[in-house]
Amino acid sequence: MKKVTPPKVSVLATGKNLTAKQMQGKRGDLMPKHLADLESIVFVHEGECLFHMNGKETHLKPGDSLVVPPQVKHQIEVVSDFKGVHFMPKEIEFEFFK
Repeated sequence: MKKVTPPKVSVLATGKNLTAKQMQGKRGDLMPKHLADLESIVFVHEGECLFHMNGKETHLKPGDSLVVPPQVKHQIEVVSDFKGVHFMPKEIEFEFFK
């Protein structure tokens, strides 16, 4: 089993209702498995990742995006040094799993 590595996260912009956060990881990182109570969107800016959700693995490259439904466990595995932007409502709450 791979070691779980939290992403490096920084806030890019915050509005009245939405927040955009940059997340990044290094090749081989497995980010924490989690779910959120609200829908969000992940956009890949640099690098590649495998997005694990609903028993499926989606390979994302620069320019790709994915809608993450609420209450769905998901996890990102970094294929090559990765930077992505996570667009979400400000009131979103996360639950993390081992």
